[in-house]
Amino acid sequence: MSTTVMVVFGGIMLFIGYVFYGRYVAEKVLKLDANAKTPAHTMHDGVDYVPAPAPVLLGHHFASIAGAGPITGPVAAAVFGWVPVFLWVVIGSIFFGGVHDLTALVASVRHEGKSIGEIVRRHIGERGQLLFLGFSYLALVLVVAVFTILVVNTFVSVPAVATTSILFMVLAVAFGLAIYRYNVPLGVGTVVGVILLFLCVFIGVQFPLQASAKFWTYFTLVYIFVAATLPVWILLQPRDYLNSFLLYASLIGALLGLLIGNPSLQYPAFTSFKTSGGLLFPMLFVTVACGAISGFHSLVSSGTTAKQLANERDARMVGYGAMLIEGLLALVALATVAFLTKEGYTKTLAEMGGPTGLFAAGVGQFMNYYGVPVAFGTTFGALALNAFCLTSLDTATRLARYAWEEFFATRIPSLANKYLGTLITVLLAGALALSGKWSEIWPIFGSSNQLLAGLALLAVSVWLAKLGRDNRVTFYPMIFMVVATLTALVFLIRDNLVKGNLVLGIPGILLFVLAIFLVIEATNTLSRIKKSGPSVGA
Repeated sequence: MSTTVMVVFGGIMLFIGYVFYGRYVAEKVLKLDANAKTPAHTMHDGVDYVPAPAPVLLGHHFASIAGAGPITGPVAAAVFGWVPVFLWVVIGSIFFGGVHDLTALVASVRHEGKSIGEIVRRHIGERGQLLFLGFSYLALVLVVAVFTILVVNTFVSVPAVATTSILFMVLAVAFGLAIYRYNVPLGVGTVVGVILLFLCVFIGVQFPLQASAKFWTYFTLVYIFVAATLPVWILLQPRDYLNSFLLYASLIGALLGLLIGNPSLQYPAFTSFKTSGGLLFPMLFVTVACGAISGFHSLVSSGTTAKQLANERDARMVGYGAMLIEGLLALVALATVAFLTKEGYTKTLAEMGGPTGLFAAGVGQFMNYYGVPVAFGTTFGALALNAFCLTSLDTATRLARYAWEEFFATRIPSLANKYLGTLITVLLAGALALSGKWSEIWPIFGSSNQLLAGLALLAVSVWLAKLGRDNRVTFYPMIFMVVATLTALVFLIRDNLVKGNLVLGIPGILLFVLAIFLVIEATNTLSRIKKSGPSVGA
């Protein structure tokens, strides 16, 4: 069997999942209505609520959720062998991640584009909302810290990426102004924008910017503060849309190389139940992270995406479809390991500075099969990856700001200020990022992120139960995710406390306690619904 066959077979399974299971969830469970008015229209404010064409929103959503997760996760989880990772990516994307993203998006759209926290408040209670917002805010601070470190590391190791990223920011503002203020047709703007996008890549390679890690850390923190407070149409939405073409190009470039080169599959199918990455259960399911399911996606779906959905029928393509594309990206990331030997995997990880470097090197090798120099392909892979780390970074900061505002809006209104909320988030995440300890933060981030997915599925399950809908599509995945991630969190808390690492041990304990109390609240609500029956208009 070749690496190409593995990726192609997995891609076919994902497509079948989109056609059949995605349609079932969208039409039979959620009952999407093309004639329903979405919050993007009914609550249009020109800042956060802005209707977007489906292709633009798909680009924004995909760019926001992709990041380094579906690349770093599968590469790191390969210590268990390629088969466990492959099975979890395919099964997880179809029955867990895709359902999670789609239902979170639609639930938010049906609740004025509000976050999952608001859905928890309405259907589980005020105390449940406090618990969920506290959990999601802590998880988002970890997301911002992790992605800041990844972005800075790439800026330092591949200076061309720094130049290109800064040029991307300028291009995005120009694109947003052209489309939304000067009414340039989307097709024309896209063609010109994509051409300029690749020109930015070329200029970046020719004129790399070199600076210290500390400088780039402060630069990135200032950038995300500005990006998280600007209207979405100025920077966030247009940059994510244009950046999606860069990731599509790298994805297609790698797939084309796989088809032409057809490299043999050399990596072991299975290594051991217990590895340097921990026990296969539960650590596989938190390490793969965004490659199969991610709680961060529910915050994107119910944070920025729901406020821009122009038509309910677009939800299946944007929510479910984007997750399956991410699953395909995770399979390509796995392929960059699968064509190596076990010894080659260990050596490349060390030489390239971790999973992201290994992925970039793999893309370079795949593109070399049709004549692209390995050095250029590797740089291109690193550029694409970093562009999406940056989009996930400023989206996560904006979502943390939403959670902050929502928490204080009705309790201490004077604190519900977007600038204050963003500043606190940036300071907390910046303190963690300046430690530079990516390898220590990632496991706790993965556990909190996957547990957040379980809690989002729990909230949606309660909402569907109140509507009298079949909630098994969310309820059973929720049970698995909560059990697996709480178990992983216990292991990680123990390990951090044994090492005396209180910076990560204490947040782990807080996340665990918040999750347990929220599960109890939701379980009581489900019991009441079972006794009293569904509610009209829920």
